[in-house]
Amino acid sequence: MQKGIYYSILPGETPEEKFAAASEIGFDCVEIPTLRTPEERKRFKEAADKAKIRIPSVMNSDHWSYPSSSPDPEVREKGLACIRQSLETALAVNADTVLLVPAVVNPEVRYEDAWPRSQAEIRKILPEFEAAKIYLAVENVGNKFLLSPPEMVKYIDEFKSPWLVAYFDVGNIVPYGFPQHWILSLGKRIKKIHVKGYATKPVGATPDLLSGNIDWKAVIDAIREVGYDDVLTAELQGVGETKFDKCRNICEDIDKILAM
Repeated sequence: MQKGIYYSILPGETPEEKFAAASEIGFDCVEIPTLRTPEERKRFKEAADKAKIRIPSVMNSDHWSYPSSSPDPEVREKGLACIRQSLETALAVNADTVLLVPAVVNPEVRYEDAWPRSQAEIRKILPEFEAAKIYLAVENVGNKFLLSPPEMVKYIDEFKSPWLVAYFDVGNIVPYGFPQHWILSLGKRIKKIHVKGYATKPVGATPDLLSGNIDWKAVIDAIREVGYDDVLTAELQGVGETKFDKCRNICEDIDKILAM
């Protein structure tokens, strides 16, 4: 497996500085946000290539602002346009996956409406991902949606497409489940994995990977059992005096997890 980190966490101000820092610290991969222009995409690709860093995935930047589950058709249309920008970014930087929060349940959107409405929107754009051979990966996050492994499996399988897959976040699942159980249930549907720390007492995300109460040995055993061998992408701030120190400590913690 490879070690990755989300772009904004890295030290530096420019793409060139951030990718160089990732390489110096020991990361193999960097996940990036959606980029809006061809010029920006070209710059990121060149900076990553120069640093010998792989860009495995693109995080959609607008799924909270323009969710596919919105009752407003104009919001959903803007959401599709944003997903298309993420796909264009992935193609430009040779990423194979786009992360998407598929729906948001809130006082205005019932769970029973979020499911079919979001699927209908995703089906509009999924053929573009299939043609490009880019995975569209739905992530588990604090959106009050897909709250059990059977639900997430069912949601994904109803698309009947190998290009609609799961992006599994180990830390996000802890408030209502055990990550190792979810990994075994989702199995080969998992195309990318986020790692972050989480504690149930006191409740909340932890600044580092290992200080919470996630059973990382069980997690890594489950990851290996389902045959996952891609990147573990860190999405947390880390601990240390500087951004460089924090990222170095995150990288070392991933090494410890992989050695379990």
